[in-house]
Amino acid sequence: MKRTQAFRGRGESVAEARRFAREALTDVSEETRDAVELMVSELATNCVRHARSDFRITLELARGTVRVEARDSGQGQPTPRSPEPSEPSGRGRLIVEAMSERWGVIAGAGGKTVWFEVPTALSAEPASRERARQGLLKRVLGGLRLCAADGLRCPDPIMAA
Repeated sequence: MKRTQAFRGRGESVAEARRFAREALTDVSEETRDAVELMVSELATNCVRHARSDFRITLELARGTVRVEARDSGQGQPTPRSPEPSEPSGRGRLIVEAMSERWGVIAGAGGKTVWFEVPTALSAEPASRERARQGLLKRVLGGLRLCAADGLRCPDPIMAA
């Protein structure tokens, strides 16, 4: 299964991208859907905020893996930050790094693609890796509020739309 959808480079597109991901992934575990939805939200927010461009999300389900790509017309690489708990943004790359099996950036003419992969059943991960991931997520997400719209943790008001 492979699905692609284009989005306008505006704040309300972040929520649309989350819904697209959730609706496309009916054949994976709830944990996987939740993780993908959060990471899609982070990538979509980056497309809107940093690339300031329209973007395209591609979801592919194959061989026990979900691969997600976010393509925008922005140049450059995602830059890691170390925000304080009180800072409202700067966690996107850390969240994708913590929650995905693999991720990367593909630079190309006219833009870039940020991608990540997760297994279709996150609960099947070894316990030690899951504990390490949860510890990193706690550090990354510490002090954040919940979005009123759908209960996802939101480091940035643009995601709450």
